[in-house]
Amino acid sequence: MITAAYEFDNLQSFLDLYYQGSNVLLDEDDFYQLMWAYLSKCAEQNVVHTEIMFDPQTHTQRGIDYPVFMAGFARAIAQAKTRYGISVYLILSFLRHLDEASAIETLAAAKPYYSMIKAVGLDSSELGNPPEKFTQVFAQAKALGFKLVAHAGEEGPPAYIWGALNDLHVDRIDHGVRSQEDPVLMEYLRDKQIPLTVCPLSNVKLCVVDDLAEHNILSLLEQGLLVTVNSDDPSYFGGYMNENFIGLNDTLSLTETTVKQLVANSFTASFLSETEKQTWREVITQYPR
Repeated sequence: MITAAYEFDNLQSFLDLYYQGSNVLLDEDDFYQLMWAYLSKCAEQNVVHTEIMFDPQTHTQRGIDYPVFMAGFARAIAQAKTRYGISVYLILSFLRHLDEASAIETLAAAKPYYSMIKAVGLDSSELGNPPEKFTQVFAQAKALGFKLVAHAGEEGPPAYIWGALNDLHVDRIDHGVRSQEDPVLMEYLRDKQIPLTVCPLSNVKLCVVDDLAEHNILSLLEQGLLVTVNSDDPSYFGGYMNENFIGLNDTLSLTETTVKQLVANSFTASFLSETEKQTWREVITQYPR
């Protein structure tokens, strides 16, 4: 029965399980253990920088407020930086199946923790919740100096990607694999070098594609888009960062040049400083030394 619960039919079937599982997170130490387990896995897989989405509303709706989960996160992040040298940026994400008023309230409540947050994002149920539903809260976040991202073009159509770009003015598109259905959008993404955070194993588990061999990530890359490889809720979707690369290599036979390009793209698409990005790109170019 447990194994069957992880066989998802679509995004919503995953979210139903995800929100149910979140109910076990109750006190500061729970959130510390969650973040520490994830960052330890990152260290094991040689991840040096990670930008993590978290959903405050998942917890505040249960009566678990910012001082609880942010304190747990902060403790684990500081420990990971000291022990592993990993840098971490947090992305506060709004649940798009809720209304914009709730998102505005969530952003305001985060004020004591703005220094811990690098960007705001948009996730949860995509279909029926277009980006333009959240124009006001994204405008507020931009005015506060946050970077902007949004899930778009995973299950939703290319129009949702346009909405994220034109109405929310995002710096980066999460997923975006359906962009290939719109040639004009493809040209725009290529010319503007808007990053796409593609999550191959997640796309298979959520039935966005039937098989990894059918994934369009290399097609997007070959057409000049700034494509990156990412892990999306890895404990649910069968793989962290390395497993995504291994899966792609096993099915699409990646060349060393392609792997290096995808890894370099991840730094280009990150919210690190330009100096830090260039430093890591040089490391990748010179590998193996």
